[in-house]
Amino acid sequence: MTEKALRLGTRRSKLAMAQSGQVAEAVRQLTGRPVELVEITTYGDTSREHLAQIGGTGVFVTALRDALVRGEVDFAVHSLKDLPTTQPEELVLAAVPVREDPRDAIVARDALKFTDLPRGARIGTGSPRRMAQLNAYARAHGLDIETVPIRGNVDTRIGYVRAGELDAVVLAAAGLHRIGRIDEVTDLLSVDTVLPAPGQGALAIECAADRADMIAALGELDDPFTRVAVTAERSLLAALEAGCSAPVGALADGDFRGDGQTVKEMRLRGVVGTTDGTRTVQLSTTGPVPQAHDQALALGRELATEMLAQGAAGLMGERAR
Repeated sequence: MTEKALRLGTRRSKLAMAQSGQVAEAVRQLTGRPVELVEITTYGDTSREHLAQIGGTGVFVTALRDALVRGEVDFAVHSLKDLPTTQPEELVLAAVPVREDPRDAIVARDALKFTDLPRGARIGTGSPRRMAQLNAYARAHGLDIETVPIRGNVDTRIGYVRAGELDAVVLAAAGLHRIGRIDEVTDLLSVDTVLPAPGQGALAIECAADRADMIAALGELDDPFTRVAVTAERSLLAALEAGCSAPVGALADGDFRGDGQTVKEMRLRGVVGTTDGTRTVQLSTTGPVPQAHDQALALGRELATEMLAQGAAGLMGERAR
């Protein structure tokens, strides 16, 4: 007899369907059970307001989480950067798979690099974090750019460039990798230029806290280094009391040994800035790779405390709701 299919809750966007499809295939291989995608529309998908206006926090995940709690799906896949920093008691983050490229990417007209854009170039992004850092970099290096708030899926955003309405747009490299459009990128922004959103490039696989079978099965997809890295980044975000749409960048990465596999140290970097780029607070800390969840949380809180002491709180337009 064929086993009952596992139900994977996912947003309907092309990117969400692509990354959920990849997770579904991995779960099929692990469990031998069929997996069906259950498409769910979230508030963030239907609202046409900019994320900073609707709060950002949870708008892409609440409907999926509600479906999990009601038992309508067995597990759900999110872009981890969309997850609020508070975890509901009824749900568990069962797996954080190996992270994709966390960097931001430029898709520009005429195959231009960011630093080669003409004076007055209009760059589209829906992210106050990207606006803050792009404008700060431009000010520091004498570039003349205008950041323009936009919404929409990948096709819509790149369409603004193709139609000549914008000179460039900024998107997450990971998403473009997952939908097979990385070849359209004209420049990958170094994390020394723009720090990504906390958790960018990583996926979150959630299930109900009382489903021990699902927790065990999905746990096979977990990558321990990615988990402690994003835990530190999200701890920083939480300690800053900032929502998903706040102008906060963070990245925890590793200093690898010669074999390219063993991580010797972890460096956590954080940045907060005003969206016009006039003021930023950027700090980092380096130490041993956290061996436990609590250590990763402490690392993020410690860096946030230092950033707050330097005035980070006054630079965030979007506070936690």
